[in-house]
Amino acid sequence: MSEGVYKVIELVGTSDESWEKAAKYAVETAGESLQDLRVAEVSKLDMKIENGKVVAYRAKVNLSFKYKTD
Repeated sequence: MSEGVYKVIELVGTSDESWEKAAKYAVETAGESLQDLRVAEVSKLDMKIENGKVVAYRAKVNLSFKYKTD
């Protein structure tokens, strides 16, 4: 295994359909500007409620990516 340095960031994705889509959106959006994504870990799930109804699903995601050492 080669040496490397990884950074872990915390993201919150939202969806009006599901936690899975919220987490996926967070990772895919980060992937538009970050390179070499490695591991995503969902650390918390919650819901936004308005007038007694669920209006959004939220997923807190810890995402790691590798630093370029070139």
